[in-house]
Amino acid sequence: MVAAVEGLEAVTVHVRDIHKARKFYGDVLGLKELQFDGTAGRAVFAIPGSSTTLRMHVYDPEEGGREPGTVSGVVFSHHDPAVACAEIARRGGTITDAPHTIHPPGFTATLSVIADPDGNEFVLRSPPTPVK
Repeated sequence: MVAAVEGLEAVTVHVRDIHKARKFYGDVLGLKELQFDGTAGRAVFAIPGSSTTLRMHVYDPEEGGREPGTVSGVVFSHHDPAVACAEIARRGGTITDAPHTIHPPGFTATLSVIADPDGNEFVLRSPPTPVK
């Protein structure tokens, strides 16, 4: 059987203000900016430990897709989300769900939720620890 998907190249987030987005993703989250086009309202950031990039551009209703502030379900990792959230908050970021530990069957993990200036939300999760 032929694979329909062979990888994940990028995650795209629609934003209202590319300059506020650049400040959040670069200064608050500390992601490395790879490209920026102010005229087109586009930016690309590297995601540490991954070849996948985080891309963003100013939303145009003509293009379709999700409006700014409606992204959720993207999960970033950090070995200690509580420490990461404290730093994000210190840098002016928004924590929408404080770090807490979850106990689904077979593992535990600590997670929190952060939001960009448009309200797009991202989970910040520790690596899962198997439960014996």
